[in-house]
Amino acid sequence: MRARLTVHELEAFLHVADARNFRIASERLHVSQPALTRTVKTMEGKLDVRLFDRNTRRVDLTSAGQELLPIARRIVSEFDSSLSDLSEFVAGQRGSVSIASLPSVAAALLPHAIAEYEQSHPHVVIGLHSLPAERSLALLIDGTADFALSSPPSHDAAGIDYEPLLRDEFVLICGKRDPLARSKKARWSRLTERPFLASGEGTSVRRITDRVLAETGQAIVPRYESSSLALIGAMVAAGLGITAIPRMTLRLLDASELAVVPMEAPPVYRELGVLTRKDRFLSAAVTRFIDVVRRQQGGTYHCP
Repeated sequence: MRARLTVHELEAFLHVADARNFRIASERLHVSQPALTRTVKTMEGKLDVRLFDRNTRRVDLTSAGQELLPIARRIVSEFDSSLSDLSEFVAGQRGSVSIASLPSVAAALLPHAIAEYEQSHPHVVIGLHSLPAERSLALLIDGTADFALSSPPSHDAAGIDYEPLLRDEFVLICGKRDPLARSKKARWSRLTERPFLASGEGTSVRRITDRVLAETGQAIVPRYESSSLALIGAMVAAGLGITAIPRMTLRLLDASELAVVPMEAPPVYRELGVLTRKDRFLSAAVTRFIDVVRRQQGGTYHCP
């Protein structure tokens, strides 16, 4: 026997079973007594069994009704709980947020954003992928990440929306004992005076430094190259050369033995923003997290 009972029918059954009276149950359900009676009869017809013994004084559960009672309670309870979970998801109080971010942006912006967000959204699970720009974009495109915090996508990145968030100025870093450490400003041409340490090919930092050096006529062959900013920082601190990096990336380095010099002629900024897929619906939990990041983004690193 496979009876297709509805949740509405099970709720009606439970009200009658609890009240042991059709009139009282109908009042609690805000339906007419004849309508409630029809609902129960429909159930009994589907099950091909009586659920209640009725007389003029009271209503009692039959043995079949007694058997159905705990089943109905469990199903209605689970249904109500599931609807509650769905309502919380729609309201942004449940769900998940998956972020792909440049490591420097993740270190500088996300800890405080996550701390603020968790205060009002304790049941939302946050996943973070700290990756270079190209890999962050790949996770966004394949749906692993809900959004990315990264540099602007290339023109051939179809289907991606980009919202500028902040600009991060480039600075020169050198060892504290280097004469350049006493400079208040440094031109890009100063990079030719020492061995140059370059970020790895394909990184957002490398693309910008290569472009600026070419635009300013600087022909520099890197002495060393690494995709690890922490390693580059350690090599600069050891006196093996100098480099230019966005200020935000200093959070990824041990800066105790480094000097940081603002750059000019020209001043250069790395633009960073929020990347989303045009064809993907963002849940309330995700959009509210992005709102927190927007609200916090001003701070130290924003340059109008």
